[in-house]
Amino acid sequence: MRTEISAKNLYSDFVRKVEQISEQTLLSCYQCGKCSAGCPMCFAMDLLPNQIIRLAQLGQEDDIAKANTIWICASCITCSVRCPRGVDLARVMEALRLITSRKNIDHVQIPDIPKETIAELPQLAMVGGFRKLTA
Repeated sequence: MRTEISAKNLYSDFVRKVEQISEQTLLSCYQCGKCSAGCPMCFAMDLLPNQIIRLAQLGQEDDIAKANTIWICASCITCSVRCPRGVDLARVMEALRLITSRKNIDHVQIPDIPKETIAELPQLAMVGGFRKLTA
């Protein structure tokens, strides 16, 4: 993946929208990696949390939309507590989910979920997951 770094990307509408929704300054993150080191869901993510915030800093909206990391994030706030710069990454992840979900891209196909799995899951988990994973 090749990324062109330019003022156009760093100050794009996407970056402004993420910062507005999350109320966080993306460029405050200096990529120390403490968020990723403490993330309990990191093992299941295709991109680490610090990589997602770097893509957001660079205005790479399409790459973020393709990643499963923002959907796997449990919003446990461990990353936010560990951040030495005070960046609330959980709020950034939520902003990225909102922006991505507004594109009406479904990340899970409900009919494809086995009936046995549906029967075993708590109803609250199902509703929360569908809200998060379907537009």
